[in-house]
Amino acid sequence: MDATTPAICCDDVSVDFDASCVLSNISVDIYPGDFTAILGVNGSGKTTLMRAMLGLIPLTGGAVRIYGTDLPRFRDWSRLAYVPQRLHSAGAVPVSVHEVVGASLISPRRRLPRRGDRLAVTNALDLVGLSNRRKDRFDSLSGGQQRRVMIAAALAKDADIYILDEPTAGVDAESQERITETFRHLQQAGRTVLLVTHELGAFSALASRIVVLGSRTGVGSHVLYDGPPPVPEHLTERHWHHSEEVIARGKEPGLLDPGNTA
Repeated sequence: MDATTPAICCDDVSVDFDASCVLSNISVDIYPGDFTAILGVNGSGKTTLMRAMLGLIPLTGGAVRIYGTDLPRFRDWSRLAYVPQRLHSAGAVPVSVHEVVGASLISPRRRLPRRGDRLAVTNALDLVGLSNRRKDRFDSLSGGQQRRVMIAAALAKDADIYILDEPTAGVDAESQERITETFRHLQQAGRTVLLVTHELGAFSALASRIVVLGSRTGVGSHVLYDGPPPVPEHLTERHWHHSEEVIARGKEPGLLDPGNTA
């Protein structure tokens, strides 16, 4: 696949929840090697867009293509690694940290471990600074440590596209630096990274492109900005970050609020 074909193509994507429009005619192309950060106020549909790209929620309109293949027909999921925002079943099953990361290497096409899997898991845990916790129960870790394990699971897949939803939420500063450096190497290796975040923080030097979602009418988010950093000043001049109430009133809040860690 050449570099002129988008790794992920969103073509006029719309998503409704409970008869309410969340995303309205979103068109975004993510090209191989891009490090793209998706920003926006709370309720602007950042996570919804990411889940729509992965086929985890249905589209109301438009289409998604991955490496040129329509989403319903795409099968090569080993090329993508996803770190969700929330871990809903973190304590449901008593498994070790090593087992959680190893499970990421299992798929319908690959049900048995292969030679090199153990090393891949060990290396991934080392990259996020948790190799010394590999035998511990996953649910015994702090929320930030659990998030680092999920990032390790993504890294172990050695994917072409990494899709991350608030990957450093609840992670201490030292670990953030380690994670950032890891994704710097992935970027240098030509991997595609798509990051949802409420603030760029440690990733500010890595993002080659910013996509800002929001709504000026209060009905359905669309792309307010798509281009290189920094975010245009008119989108950051007011400090209302992560306010669903403001969106409901049809106002366009700013994106930067140092006091908010949603």
